[in-house]
Amino acid sequence: MQALAIRLKEKGLKATPQRIAIYKYLEDSKDHPSAETIYRTLRESHPTMSLATVYKTLDSLKKAGLLQQLNVGEDSFRYDADTHPHPHIQCVQCTRVFDLDPALLQNVSSEIRQTTSFQVLSQQVYFYGVCPDCQGSQREAVND
Repeated sequence: MQALAIRLKEKGLKATPQRIAIYKYLEDSKDHPSAETIYRTLRESHPTMSLATVYKTLDSLKKAGLLQQLNVGEDSFRYDADTHPHPHIQCVQCTRVFDLDPALLQNVSSEIRQTTSFQVLSQQVYFYGVCPDCQGSQREAVND
């Protein structure tokens, strides 16, 4: 917890219990949760935290560069504490979002720079498909 508080303070953010809880949840999660999911998960341990607090905290953490905000085409954003550039893939059936290896896009920035003369500042790449779990469910339904 101390390391999280220090990281928040280094970014100019007050280390409130709510900020620490939200950031720790995101760091410990690979689920890429929405603000609503974070709120539902943490409200039992932090009953005074409102959904508005979660949204404000996520915005502060995003502006401080401590998380990524993902827009995978749903009605709400998802959040990822891994701020290193990396692509994501979403299952169109169960809607889970997974990290992909950054090496998959290793040459894309240099290719874009060479073909367009743009200096690439950031990137967010999303793929969509059907995850292995949902593929298994489809096979089981067909065999029933």
